[in-house]
Amino acid sequence: MSTAQLNKAFAVWPQVEPALRVPHSDREYRQLVKQLDRLVDEVGEDENHPLASMMEVIGVLIEKYEDEKVAELA
Repeated sequence: MSTAQLNKAFAVWPQVEPALRVPHSDREYRQLVKQLDRLVDEVGEDENHPLASMMEVIGVLIEKYEDEKVAELA
């Protein structure tokens, strides 16, 4: 990522961060699940869709939370 691209990312992060934050509570986890559901409806199986990578990132965040939460309950 170039310096210019990174500067653009820094500028928009405050607007993007609520949608891409690491969940630390059940509430934040549920919000991510809702976002993923909306993305699945929009993106479907289209790996070339502009939002496909966002769907993947949110899926990873959800999976990480579930892995940690299940580990805590065990």
